[in-house]
Amino acid sequence: MKKIFSTVLFSLLATNIALAASDAKHPIQQEWAFDGFFGKQDVQSIQRGFQVYREVCSACHGIHRVAYRNLKEIGFTEGEIKTIAQSYTVVDGPNDDGEMFERLGRPADYFVPPYKNEKAARAANNGAYPLDLSLIIKAREDGANYVYSLLNGYDEKAPEGIELGQGLHYNPYMAGGKIAMTKPLSDGQVTYADGTSSTVEQMSKDVVNFLQWTAEPEMNKRKYMGVRTFLYLLTFTLLFYFVKRRLWSNVK
Repeated sequence: MKKIFSTVLFSLLATNIALAASDAKHPIQQEWAFDGFFGKQDVQSIQRGFQVYREVCSACHGIHRVAYRNLKEIGFTEGEIKTIAQSYTVVDGPNDDGEMFERLGRPADYFVPPYKNEKAARAANNGAYPLDLSLIIKAREDGANYVYSLLNGYDEKAPEGIELGQGLHYNPYMAGGKIAMTKPLSDGQVTYADGTSSTVEQMSKDVVNFLQWTAEPEMNKRKYMGVRTFLYLLTFTLLFYFVKRRLWSNVK
């Protein structure tokens, strides 16, 4: 009897969770350079996305799985990486006296999180805990389109029947339509060095490209190896086929 009750309870909970997730609006579908077998990451967009992350998102969200030295993979020089790393303060130690100490960041360090711990993060954000964004694109279903849609969904008006409590905002792409994060992007908020117009849509695309790279930094190499392997196998398949035809052509 207990087993049956547990099974029924689990089914009800699973159903409620599924319904809660399904009430979110379906993400806007975008075409991404990294999609498909031959797709590859757009390095220029990733660099712009890193600028958006650094100037906007990093105030609340960390990318603790990424090291400063990894920025070399998206075109930053060793000097630029060193400068970026040294703009952060890292807690290190213990020293010879058993004490922790602060020092400037190094390329080998991982990105310093915006808060010391979860409690500090919640205290600064009205109880909400800003997620680490390192793997957000892989962690969410249809992650790239989900993040893009979420960043562009703040301007829609809340429908009747949805009451927003203190510190909550309406966003149809969030389950329940309520989100604690305020609208993070506005037109012209970031000045791109390459002159690209920094509209909300453009910044959203760029930061998604950056976060896709943080989630799969090896994608370009993996796809390149996949194409090489495919061509290698195709070449030998054709070679063996013609050799077979040549050897067996006179056999009746």
